[in-house]
Amino acid sequence: MSTRFMPNQWVRIADRNAPGHVRTPVYVRGKEGRIERVLPRFLNPEREAYGVNEGGEVRLYRVRIEQSALWPDYDGPADDVLELEIYEHWLEQVDDRSGAEGR
Repeated sequence: MSTRFMPNQWVRIADRNAPGHVRTPVYVRGKEGRIERVLPRFLNPEREAYGVNEGGEVRLYRVRIEQSALWPDYDGPADDVLELEIYEHWLEQVDDRSGAEGR
């Protein structure tokens, strides 16, 4: 089965207001990171929460984000990261990383 994103590829987590049951924390929306690994497909939990089970599955990815990108005043080690699992419909392709550091 094909995947939209591959390990080490840069992605941006969509920055959208999504009321209701979502699995994407507000503090990571709009941030960029790398795909750490590709995970299986699962029923969409955002639809499942409302009893909508159409059999539609979405790919899950583990995304690695630098702590300094999340918290501008972060004073821990430069190589500290947060890894979290994000569903594909929340991820956007990043075409150009030049000048993107610190977003």
